[in-house]
Amino acid sequence: MEDTVIVIMLKDRETGFLEKELGSYTLSEEVGMVYNIYAEEQDEGKEVVLRLTCNKEIEDWEYDAIFDYYDTEPLAGVVDSVEEEDGHYNPVWVVRFPYSDIYDEMENKFADIMEIHKKELLSVYDAIADKKDDYCEE
Repeated sequence: MEDTVIVIMLKDRETGFLEKELGSYTLSEEVGMVYNIYAEEQDEGKEVVLRLTCNKEIEDWEYDAIFDYYDTEPLAGVVDSVEEEDGHYNPVWVVRFPYSDIYDEMENKFADIMEIHKKELLSVYDAIADKKDDYCEE
């Protein structure tokens, strides 16, 4: 599979418009787990807002099960915050961390985040494989 380049754009806090490109970074097969990404100006610098999702289409019953079994602690060790975000077709987690102008630092950060997220999702898929009856209404 070919690598994919993601671009971080700076989002204006007042208008919500994406103003300028801050950087572009290469991701491999994990790109399907990125829902969206941008950066915002904060008092202490720029903050990246990365929304992660599942790397496959899920069934309705799996939505709550994935949130129930997903452990955010491993991600919390490499980012400032991790929050679940409802209202999407698939589960979404919003992770926030400081933006760095150092290319290698950001690329390594993305690689770490994506590896942790992928590992956790695979663990969750295994854990919920036999839980359909627990989440389906009769």
